[in-house]
Amino acid sequence: MDGLPVFIRKLVDGFTKEGLDYAFTGALAASFYGVPRTTADVDVLVAVSPVDAKTKLASALRIACVEVDEKKINDAVTSGYKIASFKGKNSPYKVGVILSDQIRKRSGNVAGVDTFFQIPKDLISEKLRMIKATVQKERALKDEEDVKAILRFTKVDKEAVRKQAKKDKTLEIWKTLSSR
Repeated sequence: MDGLPVFIRKLVDGFTKEGLDYAFTGALAASFYGVPRTTADVDVLVAVSPVDAKTKLASALRIACVEVDEKKINDAVTSGYKIASFKGKNSPYKVGVILSDQIRKRSGNVAGVDTFFQIPKDLISEKLRMIKATVQKERALKDEEDVKAILRFTKVDKEAVRKQAKKDKTLEIWKTLSSR
């Protein structure tokens, strides 16, 4: 059974071999910028055309030993949701693929693997949107803690986050989390 470092290495290998632009986001990126925490899924942004999603993305996931469901890829491409989740064949981990038109990323290293992470400003903005959308407030606590940890350990353009929070109608959440 592959552990998280091997799972990540295989994902990076798959995306690299297929020439896909990608960046890790979610708990993995929050751990990179803030405080490490456990997760059962790995979220990754992938910039890919609808045609390449059905070929290059599927191939990259197969290279990574992920169970590929081409219907999920097609649904992600054609829906406004643009997210699909897949299970690892040799791992207890899942990968959440988020199709994106634009990826702003920073290079980094996780588990001995050189890779890319979503920039902190965009990650925090996404976390703020998730906090706002989460109905059960106790489920939003991890995202709140992630934001506070990122702010504590990483240089962040707070004014840019504030401007995005105003657009996203998450400004009150941002004010609460950034003032602590």
